[in-house]
Amino acid sequence: MRHALTAIGAVTALSAALISASPAATAAATAPAAPAPTVAAPDIPVANVKAHLTQLQSIATANSGNRAHGRPGYKASLDYVKGKLDAAGYTTTIQQFTSSGSTGYNLIADWPGGDANHVVMNGAHLDSVTAGPGINDNGSGTAGTLEVALAVSRAGLQPTKHLRFGWFGAEELGMVGSTYYVNNLPAAERSKIDAYLNFDMIGSPNPGYFVYDDNAALETVFKNFFASKGIPTEIETEGDGRSDHAPFKDAGVPVGGLFSGADYTKTAAQAQKWGGTSGQAFDACYHRSCDTSANLNDSALDNNSDAIAYAVWNLSTGTTTPPTGTVFENTTDVAIPDAGAAVTSSVTVSGITGNAPSALQVGVNIVHTYRGDLVIDLVAPDGTAYRLKNSSGSDSADNVVATYTVNASSEVANGVWKLKVQDVARADTGYINSWKLTF
Repeated sequence: MRHALTAIGAVTALSAALISASPAATAAATAPAAPAPTVAAPDIPVANVKAHLTQLQSIATANSGNRAHGRPGYKASLDYVKGKLDAAGYTTTIQQFTSSGSTGYNLIADWPGGDANHVVMNGAHLDSVTAGPGINDNGSGTAGTLEVALAVSRAGLQPTKHLRFGWFGAEELGMVGSTYYVNNLPAAERSKIDAYLNFDMIGSPNPGYFVYDDNAALETVFKNFFASKGIPTEIETEGDGRSDHAPFKDAGVPVGGLFSGADYTKTAAQAQKWGGTSGQAFDACYHRSCDTSANLNDSALDNNSDAIAYAVWNLSTGTTTPPTGTVFENTTDVAIPDAGAAVTSSVTVSGITGNAPSALQVGVNIVHTYRGDLVIDLVAPDGTAYRLKNSSGSDSADNVVATYTVNASSEVANGVWKLKVQDVARADTGYINSWKLTF
């Protein structure tokens, strides 16, 4: 990931959804809408990902300790990745560019088949800084993305959409390679990319689980995966505009991605949430010579690689006619007291003309050890409460990850809406992870 002093742009507000909307409402009160169908993605063996990282470490060691742009270690890294993809049946293309007086290279790999007018692209930067081998930054994203691409081949996946993977050069010099790639795509080709997913640092040794919030639907895909594993997430802010998603976003392509943290300091609350050590950087070896194959957390590398596969499988086999909608979301955690008073989380809706729709979508993501204890309501700006979920002693599963449909057509859309949650029984705890309204 590029240093903050050279950041490009800032994350915009929530954008149009890419995944299917839930069914129409039946009445004012609600039941969970039928979730978008998910496709079983393979488990990505972390040993395979680490085997690629061992190779990248060896390449750096044999080439002055780094894999930086313009250095022999970079080209050797590209040749390694290309060789794996060629053997797996991908059509690979090497794209050359010049930066800082040296030739740089992007590697693009297309999986045969799928609708070429609807492309799901996944990418990572392949270069390190000159100071070290860059095994977390960004060997981890390189290796995780590569192993998912190889899993596509092993599975003989026949996606509905066209799958493309990219490994970009000279990211550490200012997203040079990815900018070159985007700028040299004709506008008609850029418009065919339904999603670009970026994976830059996914194995940090003191990790967090951060999800890009640049596009609400892509964010939801990843958050749903982590919620299914009982892993809380936070919105990614440290790398805003600092990695290869930025040129795609600037060109109007919907972007998403994952990040496990760089030189920001892990807080006590984050350490309680994810483990690790508070008061220390997520990656104390960020952009240093100690960013070696010893500078990784296997669990983060494993979980994030599985999340990449989940996104690739589900986005590439989904609908090719994405609906649109305006999304308002609150991603701030709110603790739910055990057998205590109700708590609320608010979103302010603005810019919507007239009343709310008759099929208002309420996306709820609550981490809880016994969801049967929970009573959940949507509260409209005028104070009217719409029951989303009752408590139930027989509902013993963890977490609430669901989209509810509310007939809110009698409510003025603009104003402060609240999600109200109460734990009505003892012995279990949790928190509101995030929730959103889609108009």
